[in-house]
Amino acid sequence: MSRTLVARPLTVDAFAPFGDILEAGGDPDKIINGGRCGRFHDRARLDFGPDGRAGISVFLGETVAWPVEIALVERHPDGSQAFVSMSGHPFLVVVAPDEGGVPGTPRAFIAASGQGVNFHRGTWHGVLAPLHAPGLFAVVDRIGDTPNLEERWFDSPYLVEPGEDGAGVGPAQAS
Repeated sequence: MSRTLVARPLTVDAFAPFGDILEAGGDPDKIINGGRCGRFHDRARLDFGPDGRAGISVFLGETVAWPVEIALVERHPDGSQAFVSMSGHPFLVVVAPDEGGVPGTPRAFIAASGQGVNFHRGTWHGVLAPLHAPGLFAVVDRIGDTPNLEERWFDSPYLVEPGEDGAGVGPAQAS
């Protein structure tokens, strides 16, 4: 039997316990490049532990369609992990609080065009879930020789539906 979650728009306040939102919101912190560029400075807390370094990878994920089944979450105990859509399309973000070393009840968000996320170190999160093709993402995370992945399967999966305020996102599209 599955359980239902409703995906809401990604907001700074709602997402704060899990990570940072990467977006150009509000006024820029500084104007640079001869006045042609606004810098929104230091938008994410990157954390790679004592035995790692920052790396940038490119992920190409398969698109998902509503309702999205969430059966698995993962976390990275030794480093944060940031996802930025290279196509600019919205994507589904699923996170769960830690409850004694296991994931609690997940929450679902829709990252809008122009938003990325940075999961704090040790945050339970769903796997990459692009809503539109191509599912191309730049990922900034920990590169190191020690293990940095824990996975947990839910006893019964969750089904995620778009909320009324996420209705404009639409289903996944073929490329």
